Amino acid sequence: MSLAAIQSRLTQACAAAGRAPTSVQLIAVSKVQPLERVVDVLEQGHRLFGENYVQEAVAKWPDLRDRFGAVQVHMIGPLQTNKAKVAAELFDAIHTLDRLSLAEKLAKLAQTRGASPQLFVQVNTGAEPQKAGILPDDTDAFITRCRAMDLPVQGLMCIPPEGEDSAPHFAMLAQMAARNGLAGLSMGMSSDFEAAIAHGATHIRVGSAIFGARDYGAALPA
Repeated sequence: MSLAAIQSRLTQACAAAGRAPTSVQLIAVSKVQPLERVVDVLEQGHRLFGENYVQEAVAKWPDLRDRFGAVQVHMIGPLQTNKAKVAAELFDAIHTLDRLSLAEKLAKLAQTRGASPQLFVQVNTGAEPQKAGILPDDTDAFITRCRAMDLPVQGLMCIPPEGEDSAPHFAMLAQMAARNGLAGLSMGMSSDFEAAIAHGATHIRVGSAIFGARDYGAALPA
């Protein structure tokens, strides 16, 4: 597809849900993409990107920000605690706050720096043992602990189980966010973002549909 095609689908999905297109932010997931493809999307005017690997983002975005000006970059992949300092300095938002040890590290960094990226708590809505995220039954208590540490939790994020209907997971995430007074909902990817928008998504994550197929052989370690 293309950036314009995805933006058109986003606009149509918002219209169908009775929402303003400006209420949904499109995160162009640029992980493991050739630099020329990322530059092409930047030259089209897009200014919000998502990365999965700290090392790859560090190698890419400082130079691109120097070249293109203000660009928001969000961390959407698993974050190792020992890379939290670099991540807090580089990313505008972290969508994968998924455990207490990471929350404590980010809180200490925020106190030292006097600033913090926006944070989304990752919820394992399918309770999948192989997947990161706070279990649904533990999410309210985790949000309370994060707030007690003065962490700027903006919303929740989920990745529904592969092969399942995403809509019930989006609905669950929206309910959890509402009862905790959180406005942000990071949910929906290339195949299901229209459903996510119908359930209130504020951030959708779209990668290969914009950039083309990824070359994982060129991936940098996290």
